[in-house]
Formats: sequence, structure tokens, C-alpha cells
Amino acid sequence: MTQQRRTSLKELQKLDIAIYEARQRIQTFDGLFEELEEPSLRIESDLGTSRTRVKDMKLEEARLELSIAEKKERLKRLQEKAGSVRNLREEAAVSAELDMVKRALQNDEHEAFALLDQVGKGEDRLGELEAAHRLASEELEPKRAALLAERDGARAALEGMSKERDAYAKAMDPSEVKVYDAIRGGSRRAAVSEITHDGACGNCFGVVPLQIQNEIRHGESLIRCEACGVIIAAPELVEEEVAHAAIAKPKADEGPDGASDEDEEEEE
Repeated sequence: MTQQRRTSLKELQKLDIAIYEARQRIQTFDGLFEELEEPSLRIESDLGTSRTRVKDMKLEEARLELSIAEKKERLKRLQEKAGSVRNLREEAAVSAELDMVKRALQNDEHEAFALLDQVGKGEDRLGELEAAHRLASEELEPKRAALLAERDGARAALEGMSKERDAYAKAMDPSEVKVYDAIRGGSRRAAVSEITHDGACGNCFGVVPLQIQNEIRHGESLIRCEACGVIIAAPELVEEEVAHAAIAKPKADEGPDGASDEDEEEEE
């Protein structure tokens, strides 16, 4: 495995790490949407509960109104009947029933009055919640649109990175990519690691034998760490190291004393 191919594996790993992080980022959007919509959903829930309660109270109010109307009609008939009783026994029975109906009517009227007050308060609360829900919806929409745009951008970026990764991998040695994919396994786990300056695996920091170190730095084969199994690559030279190597290396056309062949000819 040449140095260029080792570099390719490291670049492939950089792409895979970026793809993994992009996927993790996209997964966070569900939580962000829930957090954004939670206040509006809570108001909507309260609004639904309030509507149901007001509806139930109005149904109860209608039931009481019907009951009151029936008792009034019954009271009217009893009063008419009281005028035509024939003896004390009938008079006592009608009178007792009249008292019972009057008490029931009073109870229904008292309950209806209290319920009417509750309906009024419930409708006021319903109006407040509807106004709050409209305001929350107006504030939510632009924020949701921005978050949707951000998520769409993240998905588009992920799709672009995935295409780039596929094209990059196709240009590489299939056998090496297969080994790399098997090690990485689609997770964040490292598959390629540079050897450290003191000759250790950059992933597990296990010491690498000297002979294998030389093979890693100069060899052609793919070498994996015996301890953790990652592919070990030689470190890339930084700009300062490259410049130093260029200065230290004598020019091909210079003589032993540093003078060029042309300078030597001129002196002769």
C-alpha cells in the first residue's frame, strides 16, 4: 500500500466521520421540532379540554332548562288540581306533592344559575386560549420554516457527501476499501490511524515492532495493528518538515563543495 493510498484511506475516513456527524445532526431535528412546538401543543391541548368542558356544561344547561320547564308545567297542573280536591286526604296529598315539586324546581333553578355562571367563565377562558393559540401559531410558523430549511440543507449536504464518498471509494483499491469498511462497520469507530512519532498505534497506543514500523513508513502492504485491528498509516509530513527536507537534500547538479557543474567549468 503506497503512501498515496494510505492517504486515500485517511481521506475516506474523514468523509465517513463527516457523514456520521451529519446523520447525527439530522436526528437531532426531531427533538428541536418537539421543543419548538411544545408551547403551541400545550395551548392546543388546553384549548381542546376547555372546548369539551364548555360543550358539556352547555349540554347540562339545556338538560336543566328542560327539567325546569317540565317541573313548572307539573307545578301548574298540581295547582289546578288543588282547587278541585274533594276531601282532606286528597288535599294533603296534592299539597305534599306541590312542596316536593317546588323544592325540586328551586334546586334545578339554583343549579342552572350556578352553571350559567360557569359557562360564562368557561367561554371567557376559551376566548383567551384561542387568542393565545393564534399568537403562538403566528410565532411558530417562521421558526418552523427556518428549522425545516436548516434540516433540508443538512439532508442535502449529507446526500452530497454520500455521493462524494461513493465516487472517492470507487477510485480506490476495492480490497482495501473492503477491509476498511469491515473495520469501521458504519459507526464512528476509527478504521485508520497514524503511527505516532515514538512508534505506537495512534488508536490504542500499543507499541509497534521496529520492523513493522519501517514497513508502515515505506512498505507497499496494508498493515493492521495487532492489538486493536485498525489500519496503521504513516504520518503525513507537515509543511515545515517538507521544507526542511528540501533544504537538507543536496541538488542533483551540485558538486561535493556545493558548487554546480557550470560554476566549476567557468573557473577552469
